[in-house]
Amino acid sequence: MLEKEIERLSEKIIIKACESKSIISTAESCTGGLIGSSITSIPGSSSAYDRGFITYSNQSKCDLFDIDMELINKYGAVSKEIAILMAEGALKFSKATITASVTGVAGPGGGTKINPVGRVHMGIAIKNKKTKHSCFTFEDKGRNNIRKLTTLKALEGLYENI
Repeated sequence: MLEKEIERLSEKIIIKACESKSIISTAESCTGGLIGSSITSIPGSSSAYDRGFITYSNQSKCDLFDIDMELINKYGAVSKEIAILMAEGALKFSKATITASVTGVAGPGGGTKINPVGRVHMGIAIKNKKTKHSCFTFEDKGRNNIRKLTTLKALEGLYENI
């Protein structure tokens, strides 16, 4: 069910992005590339998708987006602040006009009181606009399910903002 919805939405994103001449990039942590993979599985995606950044480790967030490690230490990798910086970094270091970022706790371990398993922060950055932030907490239905639900939410965010 989730896979079909992800595929359907990815198709709609490519159509809408091509019509509006939007270029998409993604910055993914907890999804490990699922968002970019979903988009690029659609024929014609090369006209609308520039690149994906998989920044799974904290160091990769610093290396690829120039995020100061002190900010990650202060706010945590799973935070509003880091999700926004990831989305803005993907915009800065690509040809994109719109980006989506996700950082979260997919589980089964790693959850805390502040960031339980299933907590995800998402950023949507659009060229010359204020970056948007959303936070979701998915009921823990397993690591892969959380990753797919996160992918779906990111695709919805892209579609709504293209």
